[in-house]
Amino acid sequence: MSTSSPRLRRTYGGAPLSTALPLRTRFLRRLAATVAALSLPVAGLVALAGPAEAAASASATYTKVSDWGSGFEGKWTIKNTGTTTLTSWTVEWDYPSGTRVTSAWDATVTNSGNHWTGRNVGWNGTLAPGATISFGFNGAGPGAPTGCKINGASCDGSQPGDAPPSAPGAPQASNVTETSLNLSWAAATDDKGVKNYDVHRNGAKVATVTGTTHHETGLTKGTTYDYHVVARDTADQTGAPSVHVSVTTSGGVNPPDPGGKVKLGYFTEWGVYGRNYHVKNLVTSGSAAKITHINYAFGNVQGGRCTIGDAYADYDKAYTADQSVDGKADTWDQPLRGNFNQLRKLKAQYPNIKVLWSFGGWTWSGGFGQAAQNPAAFAQSCYDLVEDPRWADVFDGIDLDWEYPNACGLSCDTSGPAALKNMMQAMRAKFGANNLVTAAISADGSNGGKLDAADYAGAAQYVDFYNVMTYDFFGGWAAQGPTAPHSPLTAYAGIPQDGFNSEAAITKLKGKGIPGSKLNLGIGFYGRGWTGVTQAAPGGTATGPAPGTYEQGIEDYKVLKNSCPATGTVAGTAYAKCGSNWWSYDTPATIAGKMTWAKNQGLKGAFFWEFSGDTANGELADAIHTGLQ
Repeated sequence: MSTSSPRLRRTYGGAPLSTALPLRTRFLRRLAATVAALSLPVAGLVALAGPAEAAASASATYTKVSDWGSGFEGKWTIKNTGTTTLTSWTVEWDYPSGTRVTSAWDATVTNSGNHWTGRNVGWNGTLAPGATISFGFNGAGPGAPTGCKINGASCDGSQPGDAPPSAPGAPQASNVTETSLNLSWAAATDDKGVKNYDVHRNGAKVATVTGTTHHETGLTKGTTYDYHVVARDTADQTGAPSVHVSVTTSGGVNPPDPGGKVKLGYFTEWGVYGRNYHVKNLVTSGSAAKITHINYAFGNVQGGRCTIGDAYADYDKAYTADQSVDGKADTWDQPLRGNFNQLRKLKAQYPNIKVLWSFGGWTWSGGFGQAAQNPAAFAQSCYDLVEDPRWADVFDGIDLDWEYPNACGLSCDTSGPAALKNMMQAMRAKFGANNLVTAAISADGSNGGKLDAADYAGAAQYVDFYNVMTYDFFGGWAAQGPTAPHSPLTAYAGIPQDGFNSEAAITKLKGKGIPGSKLNLGIGFYGRGWTGVTQAAPGGTATGPAPGTYEQGIEDYKVLKNSCPATGTVAGTAYAKCGSNWWSYDTPATIAGKMTWAKNQGLKGAFFWEFSGDTANGELADAIHTGLQ
């Protein structure tokens, strides 16, 4: 969630879907067993495939799951496209010199030079007709797989000479209402026949139909959606996509939330060190008068329990009179000092502010897997810590920042799709109705991405709201670019990854049945950038991350405002090219546009990471406050 401490976080939403880097950074790093992942991206999605079955009886599809600059995670998905059960499978492919597999799971992977082979293990060799199985691996090197064979035949499941289907006709919309519409298109053609069509909305597949029509429901009024259609033939080959069309549902602005808009900022415990940012700065900047909530980041998750993050900063650091919120110095014998005591003083002056203790974050999410094994015991430990008599009056609830349930962040979680729901249910049962229970969640709106890996809809019934980390979609961890805004509000021509934008994430969450009144839009008070860039517009190449005050590729807004003023906007956010450096970040003007969008979507409000990235007079916090009025 942040930008400057060892506790860096990624949003993959997060980035980097989330796909990003430290603190609220979200690009995925997959660890297999105890092996650390390495390397560069392999091609995004390639249909490719070992010996034994008829040529059209199986297919294999390669997916680059994640890429972190020094390594990548790849996945092969095998599908039985025939009519009889497979009893074994073997996938073969070639890598160019310099690209290799470093570790694998759910298959036995071997090589002879640059030729690689993945064979089923004992438990996953049997595959019924229509069923699929996947195996994954970590790799190093920049190359993409070629020459794929599955059980000795082409990986696309086709017979030699079997051409894929043509592109369907452009979709046509009719009977458009506030929440539904009909789509129709001209049929595709194929030498062996078209089996069905995949309908895509905002880059994600939402339906597979056998005819040339589709009825869409559950849409949001006054919202623009992008649609295209892809045909599949009887060998399950996909053809070229149809023309993309945009359709806007009828209706105006959603009614405002009667409970008032959330304006939440993260305060980092480590900010009191090198950043020299203290609770008093919330007062002197004017931000305290313009927010409703503070998330205090972070508590740790260890041994299945909530634990203290930094005891000195949290409750031991002594404040002098000039540093203190109320102008009174701490004494050596007072029972509570540090940030907790300063937050207590802040709440005395601003009683409307609710303070939540946030646990986890990018670096400390590894403990959630063990905690998920006994949600009730974990909730009890968190309650005991948050409600410790020394500081119980400081906190109004708990926030869980799990990056990510049943998916990969700094490490990979395998707790299962129900783990998040079970954990939030236990938290609500323990903390009760009088405390806030919230969670920071991924903004990965891609098809089959992080938001599809866990039961976010089931967990939503137990939370007061979700903070959707709609930033860190793109950044300097992809050292050669392409340059792209790290917090795009919408998709745009040339965006590097479908589903990596705020609109896609919010649309996906609403599509799961989560109301806008439980969703907050995320804003980064920082920029992400590259160096070695010659192109001013997004999409340029680079040589690496741009230099930053605390780490490469990231810089506070308060610095960028003066060192590299915005020169353009794309997808609702700003960018700038200064010399050979290229940065993207939000400004008061782009935040105003995002707040209007959030209101039109009927969202609960907005949140930001984090206070210390703002100017001394809190101009970004003011833009959020003003924009949500």
